[in-house]
Amino acid sequence: MDAKATVQLGPFARGGKSRVPTQAMDHNFQPEATMTPVGILMPATNELVVSGVTSKVTSDCLVDRLQDWWQTVHMRFSSVTTVLITLDNGPENHSRRTQFMQRLVAFVGDTGLTVQLAYYPPYHSKCNPIERCWGALEQHWNGSLLDNLPVALTFIETMAWQGVHPVVQAITTTYRTGVKLTKDAMAALERCFIRDPLLGRWFVTISLDTIHG
Repeated sequence: MDAKATVQLGPFARGGKSRVPTQAMDHNFQPEATMTPVGILMPATNELVVSGVTSKVTSDCLVDRLQDWWQTVHMRFSSVTTVLITLDNGPENHSRRTQFMQRLVAFVGDTGLTVQLAYYPPYHSKCNPIERCWGALEQHWNGSLLDNLPVALTFIETMAWQGVHPVVQAITTTYRTGVKLTKDAMAALERCFIRDPLLGRWFVTISLDTIHG
């Protein structure tokens, strides 16, 4: 799971090359809107789900995308009891981010799944397989104008990763920033996690046993 860099929507020059002459503004004035691709990749099947998020990507936004994904695939994976999520150590999803961890505890409680969070260390997030999907997207819309949200989403829909087109949706919900727990509330929530004895905050397990134990 990962969020790509936010893109400005409008007639802005973005670098790159196009096969047809393309006129663009030579200065990036304040855009009317932005869009952040948030993706979930299943490496074993090369299935990619991408949400075009027009709001700030917050902890709540990320866990909502995880919930949407699981609701879509859970019938296919009814025998699955553990979901391993590889992700970078970003500000909205690291294992000390109180709202992110609280929402994941709720997700585990609702689904009965065991969730394992495996974080890439600093300067190694490019090792995450989904980063190669973002590279493919950059090649696909290289030099093109992303005039508005439908155009940007169409580019994402028509890209391919290992021959598979992604499932794409627009997320226009406005997410509130700065949501967090108090130190006491987070201290109480810590009992719901198992942090690996060697890796600590870089590998965390949340399960029904840890929640109710």
